[in-house]
Amino acid sequence: MSRYNRHLPPLDTLIAFEAVVRTGSFTRAASELYLTQSAVSKQIRVLEDHLGVALFERRARGIALTSAGSGFNAFVEPMLESLLGNVLRLKNGHGSRNVSVICTHAVAQYWLFPRLLRFNEQHPELTVNIHASNAISESVIADYDFGILYGHGHWSSLQASKLFDECIYPIVSTRRALPPVTSLAELQGLALIQLDASAWNCLDWQDWFAHQGVRYKPPADAVTFNQVNLVFDAVMQGMGVGLGWDFMARERIDSGLIRQVCDFAVHTGQADFLVRERQALCSPAAQVFEAWLLANG
Repeated sequence: MSRYNRHLPPLDTLIAFEAVVRTGSFTRAASELYLTQSAVSKQIRVLEDHLGVALFERRARGIALTSAGSGFNAFVEPMLESLLGNVLRLKNGHGSRNVSVICTHAVAQYWLFPRLLRFNEQHPELTVNIHASNAISESVIADYDFGILYGHGHWSSLQASKLFDECIYPIVSTRRALPPVTSLAELQGLALIQLDASAWNCLDWQDWFAHQGVRYKPPADAVTFNQVNLVFDAVMQGMGVGLGWDFMARERIDSGLIRQVCDFAVHTGQADFLVRERQALCSPAAQVFEAWLLANG
């Protein structure tokens, strides 16, 4: 006999327990489960006997959880929800050829999309659907096969694999002539395109120079944008020097469209990670995509 059979109660008793707690009634739980009230009561007694504790107080006007029952429900309910979610994911996703990914607009446009072109060439039988949003948090990843999250790499509910480290340096269009820049003072004297990062978890020029140990105050009339991708587009158009995130800039540097202005760079210690829900089952299509992206990222 396995340790599960020895120690765990029957699954149908847990389902009955959850239904009674949620509906607050043996009668309503029985109706929902298509059982008689006496059958539900029997399942609860079997569960209580198995655990050796009373889970409910039977009262004149109904039932109430005991302290043991309340504690038991705290992990039974999320356990059943997780089991249900994984079963549905497996049933619906095992034969699916679709993979869903949520990431920021910048990551989607400048990093993921070029790689998807190569992935599609090698795996035309699979379809990757990208949801671009700048409002990403740990809690929304469960709605997708994968997410790409920026941070430290440690999220309690997620499995994370590093894709790329954060490295930021000044960039300019190759069409715009600049004198050689060998000092931070010379860099501050250039037409720096400003990023208003007040609504985002990212560096602006003041933060970037602070990492170099230098104070900086932008001119009052400096060109300012509130999105990283808008700054990047302004650089591409030759408007001035902007902060460049390596994941966005590398391909265009290699193609000769922009260049790094100087050797000064900031490595923040943060990174972007491919994440998925730790307890979720991964469909075959998602497994193929994950292995490919980690090998070709």
